[in-house]
Amino acid sequence: MRKRLIFPVLATALLLSGCTADQLPRFGAPEPVSDIGARMAHFWTGGWIAALVVGVMVWGLIIWAAIFHRRRGNEIPAQTKYNIPIEILYTIVPFIIVAVFFYFTARDQSQITKISPDSTKVHVIKVNGIRWSWQFTYENLGPETTVTGTPGQPPVLYLPAGERVRFELTSSDVNHSFWIPAFMMKMDNLAGVTNRFEVTPTKEGTYPGRCAELCGRNHSLMLFTVKVVSPSEYQQQISKLKGAMA
Repeated sequence: MRKRLIFPVLATALLLSGCTADQLPRFGAPEPVSDIGARMAHFWTGGWIAALVVGVMVWGLIIWAAIFHRRRGNEIPAQTKYNIPIEILYTIVPFIIVAVFFYFTARDQSQITKISPDSTKVHVIKVNGIRWSWQFTYENLGPETTVTGTPGQPPVLYLPAGERVRFELTSSDVNHSFWIPAFMMKMDNLAGVTNRFEVTPTKEGTYPGRCAELCGRNHSLMLFTVKVVSPSEYQQQISKLKGAMA
């Protein structure tokens, strides 16, 4: 009896070891602190639940077949062919699963990547990936508000809480990927291509950011810090930045 319990206990401990109590309902994902974070959290939680359900069904069928349909002696198991109901089942069910995943992916992607019209007030920040750090330019405020980091001194990106921000992503060399885990969003920085997405930070605080695309020797050092502050403090920080570069 004890041996039978070892595997379920070990499997449960392994699944739970990487999650804190508050992260468990989100399957280990951080608490979202952006307007798109909740949508992404629901999307990934649903995806994990669906994957677990399908996985349990598949493993259950494999174990059931291995236990109850083992070959005994020289007896040849009953052969089944041209079973129309079963063939329809294993054709239609995977199609339905893929169609459902496609629907929710397309629905959420269209909302997450939506860009505000030109008449909307948006803080535009150009994010340029360089080996192996980041270059942030606060586009609305002029080229003198460019911050360039190094692997030894990662840059700090200031964002105003409750206000819309558009990131315009490019790369000066190889492919990178701009990722703020707490925002539940990442997008690639590609040479010769400008990718865009918008987000509204919802909670003040300090959050880590990093490159999510293997880009060479010092990829692990390609870090930055995001500080979400009040709009008034945001303007103060930008004024300090412009004064330091004057």
